[in-house]
Amino acid sequence: MITVPHTAASLPVSLKPLELGSGRVEAQSDDKGRWCGKLRIRSTGDYADAQLDDHRHSPRPGFPHRPPFRLSLRARTSVSQPLGTFGFGLWNDPFSFSLGQGGAARRLPAAPQALWFFYASPPSDIALDPGLPGWGWKASALRSRRVPPLLLAPLAAAGVVVGRVPILRRALFAQAKRFYRAEETLLSEDPRFWHRYEIDWRPDTAEFRVDDRLVLSTSCTPVPPLGLILWIDNQFAAASPSRGFGFGVLDLIAEQWLEIADLEVANQSVQISSEHG
Repeated sequence: MITVPHTAASLPVSLKPLELGSGRVEAQSDDKGRWCGKLRIRSTGDYADAQLDDHRHSPRPGFPHRPPFRLSLRARTSVSQPLGTFGFGLWNDPFSFSLGQGGAARRLPAAPQALWFFYASPPSDIALDPGLPGWGWKASALRSRRVPPLLLAPLAAAGVVVGRVPILRRALFAQAKRFYRAEETLLSEDPRFWHRYEIDWRPDTAEFRVDDRLVLSTSCTPVPPLGLILWIDNQFAAASPSRGFGFGVLDLIAEQWLEIADLEVANQSVQISSEHG
């Protein structure tokens, strides 16, 4: 099992693995003897996810992270443009509809909140910022207005139906912008190579850095509390005026992986290590 140990002087962080389909979470030592985690997915026609998170078994009000919060890590991927999505950062797990299966917390869908480094390959098309493509490697902040959970599911279902009609789709997305604010920027760094990624979240601001270079500073801060997630999968999703709504999985040509090292949370260093049994 993959865990993140902590000492009495550090922020208690507990990352637990999730492996779906061909997804695998591994731990290994780097060339300096430090533990690092590798999330792998193999060629498959089914959904595959390799994930570490610290909130899967908690109700949303019990998610562990609020500002001030700082995340720092080094990461690299097996290829420049993996098929599917990968990333790391904070979110509120908005689309889960768990009734407690597999020990997960019972949660209804919620309006999305996120502060993360996020990658999506075509045919994904998630149009949060009209000035940017709906795919690519990004630093992204998303804040949504609160919507009662019991209203959100039927509203979302109605939106999917309306989104199938092109003449109504643009009006639907124009109205949706009243309920959320997003700021994001495309990253020029090739994710195949080791880079250090940092998120500094304060009550009214958030800053994203890559290799100590500020890439995004925003007042678009999500509504806490949030959970920490690191993942790679073979999923795509569309939510845009041009394409409406859609999702599915991509068949992989070869194995893909995301490698994480030197993880620091709230300015306190933690290391991914392996426990057996």
